[in-house]
Amino acid sequence: MDTPAFMPVGTQGSVKAVLPRDVAEIGSQVVLANTYHLSLDDRTELVERIGGLHTFMAWDRTILTDSGGFQVFSLPGREVTEDGVSFPLGEGKPRYQLDPETSMEIQRRLGADIVMAFDECCAHNAPTKYVAASVERTARWARRCRDTRIASHQHLFGIVQGGVHRDLRRRSARQITELGFDGYAIGGVSVGEGHDLLVQVTQWTAPLLPEDRPRYLMGVGLPEDVLEAVAAGMDMFDCVIPTRYARGGTLFTRRGRLRIGDRVHKNDPSPIEPRCACYTCKHYSRMVLRHLHYAHEPVFETLASIHNLQFYEDLMAGCRHEIERNRFVPWKQAWLRRYRGGDDSAAGDREQPG
Repeated sequence: MDTPAFMPVGTQGSVKAVLPRDVAEIGSQVVLANTYHLSLDDRTELVERIGGLHTFMAWDRTILTDSGGFQVFSLPGREVTEDGVSFPLGEGKPRYQLDPETSMEIQRRLGADIVMAFDECCAHNAPTKYVAASVERTARWARRCRDTRIASHQHLFGIVQGGVHRDLRRRSARQITELGFDGYAIGGVSVGEGHDLLVQVTQWTAPLLPEDRPRYLMGVGLPEDVLEAVAAGMDMFDCVIPTRYARGGTLFTRRGRLRIGDRVHKNDPSPIEPRCACYTCKHYSRMVLRHLHYAHEPVFETLASIHNLQFYEDLMAGCRHEIERNRFVPWKQAWLRRYRGGDDSAAGDREQPG
């Protein structure tokens, strides 16, 4: 993939409301699927029977699977031990056990190209003592993941944890990089800590990761979060925001977000974004999209998701364009001024990607 890159999320093996053909036409080179969700109810066996995730998702480009650690973090009734994490699947059902070896085995069977080590994701306000113990446990789990067999075509990424504590982030980065992985991720962000702390943690941690390996900021995020993380040196991002916001009627533009349901769009014949080349902006006006939204037509979710994913792909293309020309920082500043509604009359409207 070309980096910086944003990865559309297909949690259960499909990017919601969008055909794989559409995702490819948008320009995405890699998508993400979820190990936890694809391990329930014999789904791993289903993926195997069809020939692996590439066939299952009708996607012949790169696929990344996360380890399930983040999803486990949000489940009620979870119990964390040295062995792994267990949690209830429902009344009358046995508890589900997920551990480093199981996560690696599921990801091997799914057949993704990039697989993630199993880690523990803590809440941003977890007690410091607990986060410190979690960092040590994540390092031990990372070693177990590294020592578990995966497929020959797969690349394993280690994950740095440590919450909002700089010393713990430094400790975790040292432990994970010493183990040696194909790439490295910053986990445990975008869990309620807010934009400023997210940026701060990324700025602390990114320089501690090898420059010759991909650096992945997990679960991020909003355009302003992504741009600040690119400035800090991160290469890869994923988040459900583009498609989730789209389904709710929130669309991204270069001058900020708009709610398609607002009355101001009722008789507006213009596209969402005049300079956007996506299918939606080429064929649909704001007034028609507003009608489809209020009529609860399923096609609205598809059209809105196509546009939001194109917005993110164009944003990343703009980042790559400016990085290659050594002018990323002033471009980022102008882009954010325009996006937030400030004056960007100089650099903001140049005819360039993004």
